[in-house]
Amino acid sequence: MLKQFLKNIFLMVKIRNRFIPSVQITQRQLFHYYRDHISRNQLIPIAETGFRVFSQFEEDGKLLFIFSVIGMDNKIFIEIGSDDGVNSNSANLYFNFGWHGLFIDGNQRSINRGKKFFDKYPHPCSYTPKFVCEKVTRENVNLLIENAGYRGEVGLLSIDIDGNDYWIWDAITIVDPKVVIIETHNEFGLRNIVVPYDPNYSFPGKHPQYHGASPVAMQKLANKKGYRLVGANELGFNFIFVKNGLGEKQLPEVTVESVLMHPSVAEGYKKFEPVKDWDFIEG
Repeated sequence: MLKQFLKNIFLMVKIRNRFIPSVQITQRQLFHYYRDHISRNQLIPIAETGFRVFSQFEEDGKLLFIFSVIGMDNKIFIEIGSDDGVNSNSANLYFNFGWHGLFIDGNQRSINRGKKFFDKYPHPCSYTPKFVCEKVTRENVNLLIENAGYRGEVGLLSIDIDGNDYWIWDAITIVDPKVVIIETHNEFGLRNIVVPYDPNYSFPGKHPQYHGASPVAMQKLANKKGYRLVGANELGFNFIFVKNGLGEKQLPEVTVESVLMHPSVAEGYKKFEPVKDWDFIEG
């Protein structure tokens, strides 16, 4: 039954018709299917729940499963490094589950494109997302979020800025997300390393592999902030963390090694060689 749900969603997205009612109906059926299994204490591996509607990879499906477990009582997202917000980790929640929130990106053209798209396809029961065009740093991230009207508990925080992701999450105190999805630099392998903070960094910098934090370092930061690793996208670079105390039976902590199994991960380790002797710090 689960495979058929996911197959239906895949076929709908394949023809790129994201807004037909059956896309939302099928996902809501899937939500209740998960909830029914949860009520019976039947475990579903998060690795089997991925699918894509708006997300870049299969994060939409995994986030739907997570929020089926912990509930959607707080339908607010904050997405940093959102580009136009269309192929994002939050758009599916917005269009199909009535979430609202904030997209932040440093590219004005992307922000304008996002505003145009969300104005063209407004959700009938939700606020249009807020868009902020700004380069995000440790020094301004809390103020940017607060000035947009957000503080306290939120459902989802997504960070993907190809650079200071680790340092931005470390600095965020204004919101308290239930779920965090953040890009790690799995080319660094199982080393506990972080590229030193540079507020002026823009990708690709001095070298396209010299930015970000390793999966191990990101997990250590998550643990320090009160989160556990529950999964990742199949390619193993978008790590998903859930706040401790939420859905721990259905969403058990997993190891870093267990989400770095895709063949591309091992191939990616070779990219670390040119920068292996550069300056790093421990996470």
